Amino acid sequence: MTELNKRVASPSSSISPATASTETDTAAFARSAMAALASASRRTRVRYTIVLMLLFVTTLNYADRATLSITGTAMEHSLGLSSVAMGYIFAALAWAYVIAQVPGGWLLDRFGSKRTYLASIVLWSVFTMMQGWVAGLAVGTAVAALFMLRFLIGFAEAPAFPGNSRIVASWFPLKERGTAAAIFNASQYFATVVFTPLMGWITHAFGWPHVFWVMGVLGLVTALAWVRIIHTPKTHPRINDAELRYIEAGGGLVDLDAPRARTGSPTAAASITKPVARVHTMACIKEMLKSRMLLGIFIGQYCITTLTYFFLTWFPIYLVQGRHMSILKAGFVAAIPAICGFLGGILGGVISDALLRRGYSTTFARKLPIVAGMLLSTSMIACNYVDAQWLVVAIMALAFFGKGVGALGWAVVADTAPKEANGLCGSLFNMFGNTAGVTTPIVIGYLVAGTGSFAAALVFIGINALVAIASYLFVVGEIKRVELKESVIAG
Repeated sequence: MTELNKRVASPSSSISPATASTETDTAAFARSAMAALASASRRTRVRYTIVLMLLFVTTLNYADRATLSITGTAMEHSLGLSSVAMGYIFAALAWAYVIAQVPGGWLLDRFGSKRTYLASIVLWSVFTMMQGWVAGLAVGTAVAALFMLRFLIGFAEAPAFPGNSRIVASWFPLKERGTAAAIFNASQYFATVVFTPLMGWITHAFGWPHVFWVMGVLGLVTALAWVRIIHTPKTHPRINDAELRYIEAGGGLVDLDAPRARTGSPTAAASITKPVARVHTMACIKEMLKSRMLLGIFIGQYCITTLTYFFLTWFPIYLVQGRHMSILKAGFVAAIPAICGFLGGILGGVISDALLRRGYSTTFARKLPIVAGMLLSTSMIACNYVDAQWLVVAIMALAFFGKGVGALGWAVVADTAPKEANGLCGSLFNMFGNTAGVTTPIVIGYLVAGTGSFAAALVFIGINALVAIASYLFVVGEIKRVELKESVIAG
């Protein structure tokens, strides 16, 4: 036997302990590297479950807002309400929603997205259910009760969209954030697709109070699902290290809801990696409003949300009163443009993220779909010049599609909001946007009452789309994350 064969046959006699240890370490390292590669290839996809939950909850949110637009004509006849009274009742939710945005953002930053959002779902569902109980009231009392309940729903829903933005910023890397935000934002159309026909049928078959009762119960069931599904990235029981590292490396703010360790608690301190600093609330608001970029984004969102509130409030009534459709038919027909809006909303996010992956700047990737979509949405003005119902529906479908493509505001907020005040910035953005929920229903109510048609209302909506384009092109400038300098609390 040769010397080489001897060594192979009796390795223990020819290899020193140090050499054996080194080879063992090398083998262990190789196994570890292979395990890491295998783990990366088996990366979990928990973030997709999270965004699907956001889609459903936000769809329910919009459906609860839209209950009055479906039941509105029946309620006008049943309770003797005028168009102007309906306009004010529509606006009640938005008034409270706007007022509660800053407190809602503070609650999100203070208590985290999961707990704050859960309380929001439960409260708005209870108040939705209570609207069905005004049926037996006198006209004046019914108007006051509806106004108050819609007002309370607005308060309860205030943390919802800023909470969506925080959760997306926490769970998704930058290059997936546009699609994720587009998915939950497209829920406004998905709500029309799924719930408008259902609510129209319930109104036709059982009467309008049943719509509020059904939607309220559904909300309470959804709250139970929320508790089981929603967690932070670092505490979710189903996420693996590979997905967590992928999210964090791509810019996901995985520590956004990390609790702060108490003084003298080494165990708690050791479990926190990067706690997010606090800010002085009012000083932070002032600092954000000084940012030209954020101010332009806020103005643009006001104009875009004007389109949203037309579709949520007056659009089904436009089909019934302006285009002489039955309530049942309007409920089903309204779903056609809404499907186009939903598809446009998803497409806008996909296009934006695809542009980012191809190397285009965040500024170009976000602005292009917004500008193109808003241009398409102005096509609704053409409805003033056609009579055929099918053509009206087709034009509105195009406008819905364009509005969906351009509704990337929440992705922009996730890209730009300061890390220390993500919820507060989202709330400020939402406050500006939903001011349109106050003005739009009332303005349209007066335009319809004063002119006897919806022609001026459609022009009003189209002008807002053009202002949104101007704001993003000439005011916003470069899209980048805001770095706070004056309002961060030290320590």
